[in-house]
Amino acid sequence: MKSKHKRTLVKTLTWRVLATSDTFLIAWLITGRFDFAGAIAGIEVITKMFLYYLHERGWTRIKWGKYQGEQSIPRFPNLEGFKPVKYDFREKEK
Repeated sequence: MKSKHKRTLVKTLTWRVLATSDTFLIAWLITGRFDFAGAIAGIEVITKMFLYYLHERGWTRIKWGKYQGEQSIPRFPNLEGFKPVKYDFREKEK
């Protein structure tokens, strides 16, 4: 199964929010200064977002650990071909 670029980008962004918050907190605890922590986190967010995106795209090309020819399994196999009945419950005018 191939990952789409959009999925990789969204994963990159959500991970960066979490990881940059962690970097900011660690930098603030070590330095005791919000301005240093902000500068460190600001630089880190750009460099690591780029590196993470490249890392994810690289791993999508590696076949190791993937099932070949994997097909999705239907959630409700007994309902294949089932067509829902549409019924209007409102009272009809006579």
